[in-house]
Amino acid sequence: MRKTIFLGLVLALGVVGLAGFGRSWHHHRHDPARMAEFVTERVDDALDDVEATPEQRDRIHAIKDRMLARGKDLHATRAEDRAAFLAAWRSDAPDAPALHALIDQRADAMRAFAHEAVDAGLEVHGALSPEQRAELAEKLERRMHQ
Repeated sequence: MRKTIFLGLVLALGVVGLAGFGRSWHHHRHDPARMAEFVTERVDDALDDVEATPEQRDRIHAIKDRMLARGKDLHATRAEDRAAFLAAWRSDAPDAPALHALIDQRADAMRAFAHEAVDAGLEVHGALSPEQRAELAEKLERRMHQ
């Protein structure tokens, strides 16, 4: 579940076109503060590359902060989910419908997060000039082909 939440966050930031995650992301996934620092550094690097204005930086950082907070909210229920599955495993008669409902609830939350990520990406798209978007698209395309 932790990887799913992190992948949702990566999707969110990838959609906004700012977080070209490399191999080092996994070192930060256990500590929300380090994760936020890592993502902020990546966003700042991308904004530096496109010479973003202070207004663009403020707007995009607000979007990033909102998506990080949303991802953290999703991550917060992880312990409860694990406890529910462990309790079911230890039970002599696990409640299959309840477990399926829990999975459905998590899937719905991740789907909503993915939709929010698309909306965040559209916000960033609107905050950048066509030239800045083209520069970020080239950067992302290079990373995708590595």
